[in-house]
Amino acid sequence: MQISLQSVNLHNMAKPDQNQVLRQLPIGVGAIAGTLLMVNRLLTFDLTNSQSRSDALGIIISAVLILTGLLWQRVQPKPPDAVVLVGEEGFEWAKDLPEAAQTELAWASHLLLTNTVTRSLVVWYDGKVLLRRGVLSPTAEVKPGAIVQRVLSTQKPVYLVSLKNLSRTSRV
Repeated sequence: MQISLQSVNLHNMAKPDQNQVLRQLPIGVGAIAGTLLMVNRLLTFDLTNSQSRSDALGIIISAVLILTGLLWQRVQPKPPDAVVLVGEEGFEWAKDLPEAAQTELAWASHLLLTNTVTRSLVVWYDGKVLLRRGVLSPTAEVKPGAIVQRVLSTQKPVYLVSLKNLSRTSRV
């Protein structure tokens, strides 16, 4: 059985981070305020007690702003980069799959495709493809690659780590 899904605009998948300016705003404001306080302090010849207290308060506020901005960089990570996949939207499952299994797989695959960055999904069980959904290649044949073979042989998950941010000297 093959069900056709409506087309999805894949060009909107790789959206730039819209909060980038907002995340860096406290760092910029804190750095500018701290710099202005330092310049004011250097250009003032006669210091009063009240100016010393206000300078100390200004430095504390500037430091808090900078630290807040740095925390926002970690707390709100950038979304992962999306790759535009080649193919058409589709939904295919094994012909001999029971109706209850079809319902469960359809529901689970819909949740994965709509709530994560996943754009294509294959359910492989006991050497057989039970479900293909999302952006599909024109050929229905699925050939397990090296990563899938390793998972099947070790029966342990493999975590795919992005190494693009590491410097060349730290790679082994």
